[in-house]
Amino acid sequence: MKKVLVIAAALVLIACVALAENPDAFTSASVNNFYGGIEGDDLMNAINSYSGFYAVSSVNPDGTPNVGFYIYGCVKLEDTYYLQLGLSPNQTTVNVDNGSELVAMYACLPEEGATYPTSGARMNLKKVEDEAVLQELLKTAPEGYTPMYYEVTLVRPLG
Repeated sequence: MKKVLVIAAALVLIACVALAENPDAFTSASVNNFYGGIEGDDLMNAINSYSGFYAVSSVNPDGTPNVGFYIYGCVKLEDTYYLQLGLSPNQTTVNVDNGSELVAMYACLPEEGATYPTSGARMNLKKVEDEAVLQELLKTAPEGYTPMYYEVTLVRPLG
């Protein structure tokens, strides 16, 4: 289990470092994908099953990566997917307030007999600023809960 979390965190760290140095590096850092990907409704349903491995990465003010283990939800509004993040004030929220881009990773639980995940997704996120969209998304939040919402702008295979 620890190996799986280390592998997942390493994948997100690599993506985060790439974003800190060159915003286009996330899409061009690896041209080979050795692990499978899921997207669309399949990804949304997997995320909302609350099983698997979740991480969110941002960039600290000094350019270093910040990776957090956060369980998040996914909401579909029209044909767009949004991650619903409930983060208590911490370094990630400071980074968000400072304009850091976020990258999220979801890795499915290992298939029977496997020792690590081989399918999932890496997602580029963009903070939702449109008040009308936010109001619609907030209707999906549990009562008394005000999460942050991020549009999923790019989905790539796990790695």
